[in-house]
Amino acid sequence: MNSEKQLNLYFALAPIVILTVLAALSIFKWDSGMFIPLLGGIIAAAIAGMMFGYKWAELEKFIANGIARALPAIFILFLIGMIIGTWILSGVIPTIIYYGLAILSPDIFIPAVAVITGIVSLTLGSSFTSIATVGLALMAIGAGLGFPAPIVAGAVISGAFLGDKLSPLSDTTNIAPVMADTDLFSHIRHMLWDTVPAFAISLVLYWLIGLNYTSGGATGRDIEEIMQGLEEQFLINPLLLILPLFTLYVVYKRLPAVPSLVFIIALGALASLFVQGSNMTQIVNVMTDGYKADSGLDTIDSLLSRGGIISIGLVVLATGLGGILDGTGAFRTIIETVAAKIKSTGSLILTTILSTFLVGLASGEQYLSIILPARTFRDKYKERELDTKNLSRCVEAAGTVGINLIPWSVTSLFASQVLGVSPMAFIPFIFFAFLVPAINVIYGYLNISIAKKDYSHEGFPKTL
Repeated sequence: MNSEKQLNLYFALAPIVILTVLAALSIFKWDSGMFIPLLGGIIAAAIAGMMFGYKWAELEKFIANGIARALPAIFILFLIGMIIGTWILSGVIPTIIYYGLAILSPDIFIPAVAVITGIVSLTLGSSFTSIATVGLALMAIGAGLGFPAPIVAGAVISGAFLGDKLSPLSDTTNIAPVMADTDLFSHIRHMLWDTVPAFAISLVLYWLIGLNYTSGGATGRDIEEIMQGLEEQFLINPLLLILPLFTLYVVYKRLPAVPSLVFIIALGALASLFVQGSNMTQIVNVMTDGYKADSGLDTIDSLLSRGGIISIGLVVLATGLGGILDGTGAFRTIIETVAAKIKSTGSLILTTILSTFLVGLASGEQYLSIILPARTFRDKYKERELDTKNLSRCVEAAGTVGINLIPWSVTSLFASQVLGVSPMAFIPFIFFAFLVPAINVIYGYLNISIAKKDYSHEGFPKTL
């Protein structure tokens, strides 16, 4: 970035303000999705950049760089869409639904959703994969038990991002300590301070909210009808559960993400061929267009008509906007302006959280939301003799978990497409995403779990 061309604060904020206003109008008045707001943000950012001397070719390059950063995630989205299709066709997800309906009690179902998804995500190190597999099955079980889809989706996402936050296999959990200049396992141990209470409170809230639906939920006859419908459409066999267990083993071996996902798709395809008797045409079709259920039962058909290549149009626009705001220095201008006003440890923690949210609001992506604030605030923490694992915990709180509160973020758009619930419907029920950043701010002002460290050997005098 050329410092002579760096945008001033007003021009740096203008695209974000325009994006937010258009998003509010689109969501609450026009009901027309996020394409126009994101495109409006890109246009505003490009105009601001040109007014400060950037050529259109440079701005195009910034947009391309932003999209390029997201290409690994986009490729994973494609593969996960194929996993969903093959796992339904093979009978794996229907089998999980079948036994889940038989075993899970309505009284504890909603907190159980968060716990089950959390365990799977901790093991896999991937929120996306856990949402697309066990999360999708739990959505169907919830519908069978009579629970509203947005509540179940909120519990699924809370559990999924518990694992994304704490698993040493998670990419964001590895990126945050590197950017903040601390080590992985110190970072994970320090995150227990915000993760454990936030998840515990979430479980209590899910239990309380679930009690409102246990008396008026599905009857035994309704559940029996769904289970019978699944038996008519698929061969239900507990041996099919070996496939998800084997998937956990593959991930345990810590193979690269893309080859692991391709292998999981292959397992689903083989199960479709040899267990359900599907042919290659059906397998290729569900990989491309998803599974189309036709059981005659609305509950089954609506929840099993899933999978296939996931639309990435909004992901491309969101990451392109993040690229242009990063390339023109808009993000750095905003964050550095705010950082200059820090007066205390509490305000430093709050500013870190808000800055991370701001980058997420404008870019929609986890990586940039973690990397930019971590790089910018790292020296601020060292100057105050604060261990940088405090910084890595904060950027994970907002950049990994809190970003789910942004309707056009990559994570929210993915969950919406897979679970079949709009972001504005499930966001109020992602209690974990509200609590983790809030607890960090409280800790900052009350000086709870704020680790100290002497950085004088690196030339950082203490800032009072």
